[in-house]
Amino acid sequence: MSAEPARAYLGIGEVLAQLQAEFPDVSVSKIRVLENAGLIQPARSPSKYRKFSPGDVERLRYILTAQRDQYLPLRVIKDQLDAGGQDRSERPAGRYPAPAPLTRRELLEATGLDEARLAELEDFGLVRRSGGRYGPEALAAARAIVALGGYGVQARHLRVLRASAERETALIEQVVAPILRQRSDGARDRATRSAREIAAVTLQLHAALIEAALADAGFGEPRPGQPDG
Repeated sequence: MSAEPARAYLGIGEVLAQLQAEFPDVSVSKIRVLENAGLIQPARSPSKYRKFSPGDVERLRYILTAQRDQYLPLRVIKDQLDAGGQDRSERPAGRYPAPAPLTRRELLEATGLDEARLAELEDFGLVRRSGGRYGPEALAAARAIVALGGYGVQARHLRVLRASAERETALIEQVVAPILRQRSDGARDRATRSAREIAAVTLQLHAALIEAALADAGFGEPRPGQPDG
């Protein structure tokens, strides 16, 4: 007996089963919100049930990732998806566009900052733009600064972090300089990969040093069963 052919479409419950491990907050109502906003357009069965293609599921995964990791407004996500110029149900997995740089208004909307606060962050060199737009690193920095602001941390307090980042970047540039001096094909790519790998290890070391310093100051992680206060 031949195996039963795979179905081309999934029901909404099956879509949730595929996505909930990665996105625990996804729900039927959230998918409906995305549909009403025009971000997804699943087909309908004769009985009006939604039918999701593999392309629809991949598109949902892209939308949910952009919301979770970048806090992008739905309008911005829709613009990025529509800019691909390809039918959304047929675009291969992994072929969605990379997040586009944000305009100033989009960054303000995505972070909740106001004009004065953003101008202050730019004056301190904490949020930077390139070509008049803000890349994902600017968005990530702005989100982190907003979160720190909830603890009373002000922009002027963060200059030490900017200075530390600049010193660490100078160290990385010094380490990869011999690769750049090779002047061979691919030297720039190898230097870039090495710089990124060193940066990742540096961040791990930085986190470990902070944890050790907090423990020395008496702010270590509470032990199991130990009261917080």
